[in-house]
Amino acid sequence: MSPVRLKLQSASLSSAACVAANFMLAPNLLKFTFRTSVFTSVYRNIPVRDSIPVAERRYMSHQPKRLCTENMSGKRIGTHNGTFHCDEVLACFFLHQLPEYKDAEIVRTRDPTELAKCDIVVDVGGEFDPKKHLYDHHQRTFSETFHSLCPEKPWVTKLSSAGLVYLHFGRRVLSQLTSLKEGDRQLEVLYDKLYENLVEEVDAVDNGISQYDGEARYAVSTTLSARVGHLNPRWNSKSQDTEEGFHKALGMVGAEFLHRVDFYQNSWLPARVVVEGAVQTRKQVDPSGEIVVFSQGGCPWKEHLFSLEKELSVDTSIKFVLYPDQNGQWRVQCVPAGLHTFNNRLSLLEEWRGVRDDALSELSGIPDCVFVHAGGFIGGNKTKEGALEMAHRTLQGAAKSPSKHTNCS
Repeated sequence: MSPVRLKLQSASLSSAACVAANFMLAPNLLKFTFRTSVFTSVYRNIPVRDSIPVAERRYMSHQPKRLCTENMSGKRIGTHNGTFHCDEVLACFFLHQLPEYKDAEIVRTRDPTELAKCDIVVDVGGEFDPKKHLYDHHQRTFSETFHSLCPEKPWVTKLSSAGLVYLHFGRRVLSQLTSLKEGDRQLEVLYDKLYENLVEEVDAVDNGISQYDGEARYAVSTTLSARVGHLNPRWNSKSQDTEEGFHKALGMVGAEFLHRVDFYQNSWLPARVVVEGAVQTRKQVDPSGEIVVFSQGGCPWKEHLFSLEKELSVDTSIKFVLYPDQNGQWRVQCVPAGLHTFNNRLSLLEEWRGVRDDALSELSGIPDCVFVHAGGFIGGNKTKEGALEMAHRTLQGAAKSPSKHTNCS
């Protein structure tokens, strides 16, 4: 019996999901839209050549199955056949973004003879050896993490094939997708962010690592790994052939990854630049260095502020952020004690909380006050100078009686 081959068709997209993905990617000057459209269309409408009858395909064939492209490069990516998972699908997607594997054939098999013919093997074969381009993680001796292979990185989740390929090729993948050069600081920031916010999750799910100890309060069943899993044949389907589902999964994880790259490059990174500029010039705003000002509102700042304080070795923690709101007035917002807490490093003065407008101006002695929230975490003033003075007065009050104002919710 000859191996089953699947031929890629460059048909136009007909899936509403793919169209939606294109709209999500639109901001990046059509680059990601085009890549997603072509990539997703490649892995749809997949007729089987040299196919065998459905009755014979009811159970998984041991014959290697190959995905072929119109312009074969001669390169082959090996992975296992049968039930597929998000990690090897994502690993294959990463490799397809590189020039040397752009048109590579994906061979899905567990036959060692066939795998030995491949240029790179992921998630099968029982060996991890980057010099030989072997990236499996199932062997008993494997316990590698990002931190163990790159000690300068903090993540200690056991790697799957997705994480292994991303660790070794991720910077090149991102360079291809963003046009940022390897060695660019922004590329390294993206590299870290995409591992922490996408790939690490795939690693953990594939290795059966829980997010926390104890019983979950509710189920999360819509993760990328779960959605990939649902593309496998159902247990009672007449056909157990996994090829079509595997290539639908390639399109899905590809669109997801491209959307994340587009968001982090064109929204998240620019926000980081704004926050970094404000942090570096904070002492021009106030000599204490505890107040930063953003010239534009709406910029997501909390995550960047915490990481930049560490990166820039900020000695005195920042307490307040000022920015204009949509009405042209100014807000003074307290910096929380951490990303996942409602406690503040320093809350606005207790006697101001819940007071508004003229009553607040009279109480504080600061003109043009608008409000202070009852929780003390945010206030408003009609002018930038007024908002800055609200922050100043709070700092002065904390200096006189520190225990009264710090770590309030």
